Parts: sequence; C-alpha cells; structure tokens
Amino acid sequence: MSIKLQQLTQNVLSSQGKLEADFILRNAQIADVFSLTWQKADIVVKNGMIVALDRTNKFHAKQEEDAAGGYVIPGLIDGHIHIESSMLTPGEFSRVLLPHGITTVMTDPHEIANVAGAEGIQFMLDDAQKADMDIFVMLPSSVPGTQFENAGATLTAKDLAPFLQHEQVRGLAEVMDFPAVLNGQEDMLQKILLSQEANLVIDGHCAGLQSEQITGYRAAGIHTDHECVTAEEAIDRVEQGMYVLIREGSAAKNLRDLLPAVQSHNARRFGFCTDDKYVDELIDEGSINYDIAMAIAEGMQPLQAIQLATVNTAECYRLLDRGVLAPGYKADFVLVENLSTMQAKAVWKNGQKVAENGKMLTNRQEPVVPAHIHQSVHLPTITKDRLQLAFTKGTKANVMEIVPNQLITNHVIMDVPVKDGFFVPSVEQDLLKLAVIERHHQLHTTGLGIVKGFGLQKGAVATTVAHDSHNALVVGTNDEDMVLALTRIQEIQGGFVIVADGQILAEMPLTIGGLMTDVPAQQAKEQLAGLHRALKTLNPTLYFHFLLTFSFVALPVIPTLKLTDTGLFDVTTFQHISVEA
Repeated sequence: MSIKLQQLTQNVLSSQGKLEADFILRNAQIADVFSLTWQKADIVVKNGMIVALDRTNKFHAKQEEDAAGGYVIPGLIDGHIHIESSMLTPGEFSRVLLPHGITTVMTDPHEIANVAGAEGIQFMLDDAQKADMDIFVMLPSSVPGTQFENAGATLTAKDLAPFLQHEQVRGLAEVMDFPAVLNGQEDMLQKILLSQEANLVIDGHCAGLQSEQITGYRAAGIHTDHECVTAEEAIDRVEQGMYVLIREGSAAKNLRDLLPAVQSHNARRFGFCTDDKYVDELIDEGSINYDIAMAIAEGMQPLQAIQLATVNTAECYRLLDRGVLAPGYKADFVLVENLSTMQAKAVWKNGQKVAENGKMLTNRQEPVVPAHIHQSVHLPTITKDRLQLAFTKGTKANVMEIVPNQLITNHVIMDVPVKDGFFVPSVEQDLLKLAVIERHHQLHTTGLGIVKGFGLQKGAVATTVAHDSHNALVVGTNDEDMVLALTRIQEIQGGFVIVADGQILAEMPLTIGGLMTDVPAQQAKEQLAGLHRALKTLNPTLYFHFLLTFSFVALPVIPTLKLTDTGLFDVTTFQHISVEA
C-alpha cells in the first residue's frame, strides 16, 4: 500500500471515529466561509487534514487543545505578493507572516527573475521549500517588463516551460505588457497558451486599462487583476469575468477605495493581496490579517472579510484543498482572540502548531544562495559628467510628479531651472534630478529625468530596488551626493544608501540580487528603521512611504511618466519622450 493510500485510508477511518486522530482543537467557534455563520465544534485532524467537525465529543486524539470558545478561521491566503519586496528570502518571509495567520501566499518572483533569470526563479522555489507556510509561484510573464529597458535577463516561453510541472507553480504571473497581449505578440501569447494547456491560472496587470482593453485580456484567458484603484474599475473587471484582488501594500493602498465595489451578489469574485510590503510593516502589521481588520473597520461584516481572505482566493488559484474549515481540507487554521484586530493567538499549519502569541515555534534555517546572485551589481565608475542633463531649446520640461503612496505618477510640463545649458535641481521648487543606470551587463546606459514631489531638502538616495528591471536608481539635490550614493551602492552590492553633505547617513545592503538580505528579519527591520530616520533628515516633513514610492518610478507599465535606463518613458503612448518639452 502506498503512503498516500495509507493516509487516505487513515483519514476516512478517523473521520468515522474508528481510528484515533492526531489532534483535536476543542470548543472552537468555527468560521463557516460558505454560509457566513459561526459554528461551535471541535476540529479533528489526521495526517494534516481536517477529517471531522465534532459536535458530540465522541472523537479522541493523541493531542488535544482547548480553544475555550475562541474564534477559529481558515489560514489566510495572500493572492499576490512579491516576496523580494519584503527584502527577505522566502524562508525568512514565512517566519514573519505565519504568526499573523497567513499560511499560503501566491508569489511572483519577477523581481529576482529580472536580475538572475531562470536561476533566480529556481532559488526562490528551492528556498520556499524550506518554509513553514505554503509558497506557490506564479511564473514571471514579463522579463523584462517591456522592451524599452535593459534588465538582467530575458525569459521566453521556452525558458518558462521547464517550470510548468513543478508542484509549487500555479500559473503565469501578472501579464503587464498589455500592448504585447492586445497586439497579439507571439511570444507573449505563447506564454499564455503554455499556461492554459497546463491548466494553470493567468494573472493580469491592468493598470489604467479601459474596459475594451480588459475585454482583450479576458479573450486571452487572463483571470485576475490586482491593479484596480477605483470601485468602478473593480466592478468592470468582475462583470467581465475576472477575480479582483484588493491590494493594500506599503506604497499602493487601494483597499478603502475598492471596498464599495464588494456587494453580496459579487463578493465571491474578490480576494485580498499585498503586492509589495516592506519587512518592518510585515512584522508590525502582517498582511492579509491587516486587510481583514481594515475591511471590518470600514463596515464589512467579519465573516465576509474572512471569506475574501480564504476560500475566495483559494478557489481563484484552484487550490481546492484549503481556505475552508471542513472535512477534506488542509488543517490550516488560526485561533483569533479579537475579530476587530484579527490578532492571531495561535496558528496551525497542516495540523501542527507553528506559531503562538506572535512567535514562531520552529527553528530558522540559513538560506543557500548561488554565488553570482550575491555579485549582481556592475556599475561603471560614477562621475558627475554621467549625471549631466542637457537642455538645448529652453527651460520647459516634461516632469514626473509622484503621487505619494501610489505607483502612478503625473505628467507635468513646466519651466525648470537651467544653468549653462544643464538642469539644476531646486529644493525650493521641489525639482530633483533622477537617474537610472544599467547595472546587469555592463551596458551602463543611463536615463536622466526630473522628478517633483519627493521633497528632499538636501542629499541623495540610491537603490538597486527599482521595479522591475532593478537597475541602479538615484534621486538627489546635487550631483556630488548622487555620485557618492551610487558609488556606495556598488561597494555593498546593492540595497539602499542615503547620503547628505558628502556623508553616508544610512545604508541597507541587499546582497541577494540587490533585492534581498540574508540576515534575520528583525535585523533587517532595524536597518530599515535607520533608513527611515535618515530620510527624515533629508525631508523633515516626510509623510509618505518614500522608499517604496521611489522604487516604482522606473516601472514603465504603470501610468504616466517613468524613467528607465534608456530614458524618460510615457506609459500612455508607450514610447520614450525627451525631457525637454
């Protein structure tokens, strides 16, 4: 008899009380996410599966625990997150979120894939297997994000095909190159077709798309969108057959705006996701638990919010073995003390208690990282000449204006300071110099632009976390500090560096592809706190998440203006434009 057949036999016998169970959680108020009611029962577990909900006290187990009438909900599921944005490896990320009740995530490793290609994906899959939570991978669809920039790798349908049979792969990640889809570009459609033939899910990325363009995405079989910023957009996508993942991350915060779209008749087509969230906020707030608490505070019924965070997302990704507390489902559940805060008292994964009172009960494992992923930053010798932004026609410029805590930017045409034929940053006008330098293949192409809205009074900030190609990105009030920040980025092999008056104020090395750290989460949180303190010296009135907002100014698939290593890019027309207007 095979092990699987033996376990199935045991599960059936245990469900009938004919075989002792492994574990029982007694006296629980169980969330029924189908009927949206609370049911009082004992949860009976065998071989990591729920085999019965006991209301008669007739079952027995090797181990028991009393929930004392506490609320028990299914393990929470994040429908879309980039683990790299936490700056942690998958294993360490798992140790941060399990204590908050998140037991399953769908991750898109396109950040590391843009740096290290297929080897980056393989690293994420290998490290995820060490994690206590379930980490499912959506294969990056757009590496590079567009053909208008230089990334560290290019992934074709042929490159992705070997991963399709991996048990942790659930589909194709956010298809963000919408012209490739809507114009019928062969390689993109081949990726979609491969996923369809493997019966996998295809995620969308529909930022700024009109209803007729969504129709084109649906015709291609694209299944989800997490880029809605208005309730009207969300309703349109649901009406056209999509699942909408309501996003609340560190930079993009859309939950309050989208909740009005969720009604009793369409609620089963909504889930929650994080997209991008930094380690400090993940430690302090969690992710999907935080979304539920916010939704409840905004007036959503608790069980409705729990439904979005569990069974809805599970069904969206065809994970039909989880998201529900009922016989035949995985024994992933969370004991919650207070529904309004969604604070987890204890968390079980596959019937094993893995976290309690905010702490993991298992041991940390060190990540194993391929050597060259640790050496991924290859910048030229940085001089002020590389950063000179010439003006030959006058002083009128196309300026990128950030929108705090959002991924979109505005396109502003205005007069800017020009001296001796070159742009000069102005603290008074909040007009700063922006540069993106290719760092993967020693091409060293450099894009220059002007940005408004960051509010720096002095200094410069540099990083290799620059979605999605992750070239070196710097913003500053003067060339000298920008040069120092970029030079230090090269020395520490990626991360964040903050400089003012010729001095390095703070830094956070991210040596895994220039995106992630191999230090424990708490140490990473402390480094990040140092960055935030330093930013306040550059902008004492800073009120938004600077680093995450900054890291998206190079992403040329979200409106309106973005800057890549090949120049200023207008996302509405999908073409480069001159900085000079």
